Amino acid sequence: MLPQQQGYDRAITVFSPDGRLYQVEYAIETVRRGTIAVGIKCKEGIVIAVEEKSRKLQISETAQKIFQIDDHVGVAAAGYIPDARSQIDNARFFSQSNKLIYDEPVEVETIAKHLADQCQQFTQYAGVRPFGVSLILGGVVNKTPQLYLTDPSGTYISYEAIAIGASSDQVTDFLEKTYKNDLSLDDASALSVAGIYLASEDKVGTSHIRMAQIKTETGLYEILSNEQIENFAKTAKEKYPQEQK
Repeated sequence: MLPQQQGYDRAITVFSPDGRLYQVEYAIETVRRGTIAVGIKCKEGIVIAVEEKSRKLQISETAQKIFQIDDHVGVAAAGYIPDARSQIDNARFFSQSNKLIYDEPVEVETIAKHLADQCQQFTQYAGVRPFGVSLILGGVVNKTPQLYLTDPSGTYISYEAIAIGASSDQVTDFLEKTYKNDLSLDDASALSVAGIYLASEDKVGTSHIRMAQIKTETGLYEILSNEQIENFAKTAKEKYPQEQK
């Protein structure tokens, strides 16, 4: 441990002399060590996709890193997944409460801000630790796709396309070069698969990929089948062959 760091990473509420909260930085590092997650927004809807590595005897029919919050909102997580489950439960309760009070679907930004506020509180009080997870929240409200990212510091930002987890910087650079505003939902799905292949050691098959869509037309969350993901993988290999190497 560096001398100037000594002692300042033992309490969440103490800033170091250079203005850093080390426990928050450690939580963000946990996210960077998680498997890749990608979110893409287009006019036709939202795509969220993750890499899930399962063991040989593991029953992996249920996605572990993609969650449904409401009929119109889905989430992809990277980092410490038990923390993600806690935040998802919180978001589901918040979303349903909003529906009962206001009788309308909750905005994705409203959920993102609510979760980010909770993350921020967990950087401020003794006796707790920061959440070690980042979330990509995507949904469709009033025919308008919305995509947000939250992180352990309590920040929430809107994106057109974003990646979190291991090799996310590399994948985000790839998305910045290839993303276009006029992407179709199928093209966005293929692009998300290409991004996962870029970060993953597994360049063949789709058993390690989970994906969900929220279409602008219906506004409903839908988890995709392996067959559908395989079709997008074929398109990804044709359009982005350099990313499969």
